[in-house]
Amino acid sequence: MNQELKDLLDRDLTGRVEGRCGVEWKTNRKGVTVAWCRLENGSDLLSVAELLKTSCARLSTITASLPEHARANGMHEIAYHFDFDGDTLTVQVRIPLDDEVDSLVPTFPNADWNEREFMELYSIKVRGCIDHRRLFIDEKIDPAVLDRLIPFSTLVNAASTKTLWERILGKGSEGKQ
Repeated sequence: MNQELKDLLDRDLTGRVEGRCGVEWKTNRKGVTVAWCRLENGSDLLSVAELLKTSCARLSTITASLPEHARANGMHEIAYHFDFDGDTLTVQVRIPLDDEVDSLVPTFPNADWNEREFMELYSIKVRGCIDHRRLFIDEKIDPAVLDRLIPFSTLVNAASTKTLWERILGKGSEGKQ
Protein backbone atom coordinates (compact mmCIF):
# COMPACT_ATOMS: atom_id res chain seq x y z
CA MET A 1 0.00 0.00 0.00
CA ASN A 2 1.53 3.30 -0.96
CA GLN A 3 2.41 5.87 1.70
CA GLU A 4 -0.03 8.45 0.29
CA LEU A 5 -2.98 6.08 0.71
CA LYS A 6 -1.82 5.10 4.22
CA ASP A 7 -1.58 8.76 5.23
CA LEU A 8 -5.02 9.51 3.75
CA LEU A 9 -6.61 6.58 5.57
CA ASP A 10 -4.89 7.36 8.86
CA ARG A 11 -6.04 10.99 8.72
CA ASP A 12 -9.55 10.36 7.38
CA LEU A 13 -10.31 7.31 9.53
CA THR A 14 -9.41 9.23 12.65
CA GLY A 15 -11.49 12.20 11.49
CA ARG A 16 -14.61 10.10 10.84
CA VAL A 17 -14.90 8.20 14.08
CA GLU A 18 -16.37 9.37 17.38
CA GLY A 19 -14.22 7.14 19.55
CA ARG A 20 -10.59 6.22 19.24
CA CYS A 21 -9.57 4.37 16.09
CA GLY A 22 -6.07 3.04 16.27
CA VAL A 23 -4.68 1.81 12.97
CA GLU A 24 -1.71 -0.54 13.05
CA TRP A 25 0.17 -1.02 9.76
CA LYS A 26 2.65 -3.82 9.09
CA THR A 27 4.43 -4.52 5.82
CA ASN A 28 6.19 -7.84 5.32
CA ARG A 29 9.47 -8.35 3.45
CA LYS A 30 7.56 -8.99 0.22
CA GLY A 31 5.86 -5.60 0.44
CA VAL A 32 2.39 -6.82 1.43
CA THR A 33 0.73 -4.51 3.96
CA VAL A 34 -1.74 -5.69 6.56
CA ALA A 35 -3.51 -3.20 8.80
CA TRP A 36 -6.00 -3.39 11.68
CA CYS A 37 -8.37 -0.69 12.79
CA ARG A 38 -10.38 -1.29 15.94
CA LEU A 39 -13.44 0.91 16.24
CA GLU A 40 -14.49 1.71 19.78
CA ASN A 41 -17.95 2.71 18.60
CA GLY A 42 -19.83 0.35 16.26
CA SER A 43 -21.93 3.27 15.01
CA ASP A 44 -18.82 4.52 13.16
CA LEU A 45 -18.83 1.47 10.87
CA LEU A 46 -20.94 2.93 8.03
CA SER A 47 -18.91 6.11 7.85
CA VAL A 48 -15.67 4.14 7.74
CA ALA A 49 -17.05 1.79 5.05
CA GLU A 50 -18.05 4.76 2.89
CA LEU A 51 -14.56 6.25 3.25
CA LEU A 52 -12.97 2.95 2.27
CA LYS A 53 -15.25 2.66 -0.77
CA THR A 54 -14.15 6.12 -1.98
CA SER A 55 -10.52 5.02 -1.42
CA CYS A 56 -11.02 2.14 -3.90
CA ALA A 57 -11.27 -0.59 -1.26
CA ARG A 58 -13.04 -3.84 -1.99
CA LEU A 59 -14.82 -5.73 0.79
CA SER A 60 -13.25 -9.20 0.78
CA THR A 61 -15.22 -10.88 3.55
CA ILE A 62 -16.64 -10.41 7.02
CA THR A 63 -15.99 -12.70 9.95
CA ALA A 64 -18.00 -12.76 13.15
CA SER A 65 -17.15 -14.61 16.31
CA LEU A 66 -17.95 -14.93 19.95
CA PRO A 67 -14.63 -15.91 21.55
CA GLU A 68 -14.55 -16.68 25.27
CA HIS A 69 -13.07 -13.30 26.26
CA ALA A 70 -15.78 -11.48 24.29
CA ARG A 71 -18.53 -13.77 25.62
CA ALA A 72 -17.40 -13.00 29.17
CA ASN A 73 -17.82 -9.29 28.38
CA GLY A 74 -21.15 -9.83 26.59
CA MET A 75 -19.80 -8.79 23.18
CA HIS A 76 -19.70 -10.11 19.64
CA GLU A 77 -16.60 -9.40 17.56
CA ILE A 78 -17.00 -8.65 13.86
CA ALA A 79 -14.06 -8.15 11.52
CA TYR A 80 -14.54 -6.53 8.10
CA HIS A 81 -11.67 -7.34 5.73
CA PHE A 82 -11.01 -4.84 2.94
CA ASP A 83 -8.61 -5.28 0.02
CA PHE A 84 -6.51 -2.50 -1.55
CA ASP A 85 -4.81 -4.14 -4.56
CA GLY A 86 -3.52 -7.06 -2.49
CA ASP A 87 -3.02 -5.20 0.78
CA THR A 88 -5.56 -5.73 3.56
CA LEU A 89 -7.20 -3.46 6.10
CA THR A 90 -9.34 -5.19 8.73
CA VAL A 91 -11.84 -3.03 10.60
CA GLN A 92 -12.92 -4.67 13.83
CA VAL A 93 -15.96 -3.76 15.92
CA ARG A 94 -17.35 -5.17 19.13
CA ILE A 95 -21.05 -4.93 19.77
CA PRO A 96 -23.06 -5.93 22.83
CA LEU A 97 -24.85 -9.27 22.42
CA ASP A 98 -28.26 -7.58 22.41
CA ASP A 99 -27.27 -4.68 20.12
CA GLU A 100 -27.28 -4.27 16.32
CA VAL A 101 -24.64 -3.54 13.74
CA ASP A 102 -25.32 -1.53 10.58
CA SER A 103 -25.62 -3.36 7.27
CA LEU A 104 -22.88 -2.60 4.75
CA VAL A 105 -24.99 -3.84 1.82
CA PRO A 106 -25.89 -0.31 0.60
CA THR A 107 -22.15 0.45 0.27
CA PHE A 108 -20.81 -3.04 -0.46
CA PRO A 109 -23.55 -5.30 -1.91
CA ASN A 110 -21.36 -8.38 -1.44
CA ALA A 111 -21.76 -8.00 2.35
CA ASP A 112 -25.19 -9.63 2.02
CA TRP A 113 -24.09 -13.25 2.32
CA ASN A 114 -21.78 -12.64 5.29
CA GLU A 115 -24.37 -10.58 7.15
CA ARG A 116 -27.03 -13.24 6.65
CA GLU A 117 -24.55 -15.87 7.78
CA PHE A 118 -23.73 -14.21 11.08
CA MET A 119 -27.39 -13.36 11.71
CA GLU A 120 -28.14 -17.05 11.33
CA LEU A 121 -25.16 -18.58 13.11
CA TYR A 122 -24.63 -16.02 15.88
CA SER A 123 -28.00 -14.22 16.13
CA ILE A 124 -26.28 -10.90 15.45
CA LYS A 125 -28.87 -8.30 14.55
CA VAL A 126 -28.14 -6.28 11.41
CA ARG A 127 -29.81 -2.88 11.18
CA GLY A 128 -30.99 -2.17 7.64
CA CYS A 129 -30.75 -5.76 6.40
CA ILE A 130 -33.49 -6.44 3.85
CA ASP A 131 -32.88 -10.16 3.24
CA HIS A 132 -33.39 -12.32 6.32
CA ARG A 133 -33.60 -15.69 4.57
CA ARG A 134 -31.47 -18.38 6.13
CA LEU A 135 -28.54 -19.76 4.21
CA PHE A 136 -27.74 -23.04 5.94
CA ILE A 137 -29.96 -24.07 8.81
CA ASP A 138 -33.63 -25.01 8.51
CA GLU A 139 -36.06 -22.32 9.71
CA LYS A 140 -37.40 -24.73 12.36
CA ILE A 141 -34.07 -24.78 14.21
CA ASP A 142 -33.41 -21.96 16.67
CA PRO A 143 -31.07 -19.19 15.51
CA ALA A 144 -27.46 -19.34 16.74
CA VAL A 145 -27.76 -23.05 17.40
CA LEU A 146 -24.20 -23.65 16.24
CA ASP A 147 -22.77 -21.10 18.60
CA ARG A 148 -24.85 -22.40 21.50
CA LEU A 149 -24.17 -26.10 21.00
CA ILE A 150 -20.81 -26.18 19.29
CA PRO A 151 -18.04 -23.91 20.50
CA PHE A 152 -16.31 -22.09 17.65
CA SER A 153 -13.02 -23.77 18.61
CA THR A 154 -14.62 -27.19 17.99
CA LEU A 155 -15.95 -26.06 14.63
CA VAL A 156 -12.60 -24.76 13.37
CA ASN A 157 -10.72 -27.79 14.67
CA ALA A 158 -12.47 -29.98 12.08
CA ALA A 159 -14.73 -31.92 14.43
CA SER A 160 -16.62 -34.70 12.72
CA THR A 161 -19.75 -33.76 10.83
CA LYS A 162 -21.73 -36.57 12.44
CA THR A 163 -20.91 -35.31 15.94
CA LEU A 164 -21.82 -31.74 15.03
CA TRP A 165 -25.18 -32.66 13.53
CA GLU A 166 -26.01 -34.96 16.43
CA ARG A 167 -25.53 -32.01 18.75
CA ILE A 168 -27.59 -29.70 16.56
CA LEU A 169 -30.44 -32.16 16.28
CA GLY A 170 -30.28 -32.96 19.98
CA LYS A 171 -29.40 -36.63 19.51
CA GLY A 172 -25.94 -36.54 21.08
CA SER A 173 -25.50 -36.68 24.82
CA GLU A 174 -24.24 -33.08 24.99
CA GLY A 175 -26.93 -31.73 22.67
CA LYS A 176 -30.04 -33.06 24.42
CA GLN A 177 -32.50 -30.35 25.29
